[in-house]
Amino acid sequence: MMSITEEDFELELRSLPGVVNVGISHDDGDEVEMVTLVIVAQNPATIRTQATQIANLYFPDVTIVVEVADNATSMNQGGARVALLNADFDETAGECEVQLAFEGRVGVGRAESGPLIGGVEGTLAALRNLDYEIPYYLDAVATVPTIRGWPVVVTLRSFAEDADLFGIAQSDNESLSAARATLSALNRFLTNARN
Repeated sequence: MMSITEEDFELELRSLPGVVNVGISHDDGDEVEMVTLVIVAQNPATIRTQATQIANLYFPDVTIVVEVADNATSMNQGGARVALLNADFDETAGECEVQLAFEGRVGVGRAESGPLIGGVEGTLAALRNLDYEIPYYLDAVATVPTIRGWPVVVTLRSFAEDADLFGIAQSDNESLSAARATLSALNRFLTNARN
């Protein structure tokens, strides 16, 4: 079970630009020993420096490892990945549009619920457009103030009373952050749905 301190630590790391995954390893005494960050489209040295600064606030002796992922690699590490192409909120129309790609196909989802809720609902609609059956619905979405900005946290609830799914992301705008956080929350589900 992850402690509140570890959860806060992970939240801070996930809020760094380009971080798509955070892995935390423990030693035999269940102390945090190593953190592995998977990043895209960022300078690894810069991210390592930022992550080390954050780690010094929580676990000063932790080892930071940064791995660069190819944008075209999979959300389900062994094959094609659902890729976020765009998420944008049109203030005039009051509509958020999310575009996803999977195996050469593009799925588009739209929602008229503002940039945050619309980003999540648009992402779920785009996944359904790509023929995924998503047995989750939006429970909560919010921005969270951190040292490095305002990441978006998404909570998805299962229709079948399974455990809630959580995702966090920070991007250039709220809709993009909400879409990325939704995909982050659904990472394991999407992996298993295609296997």
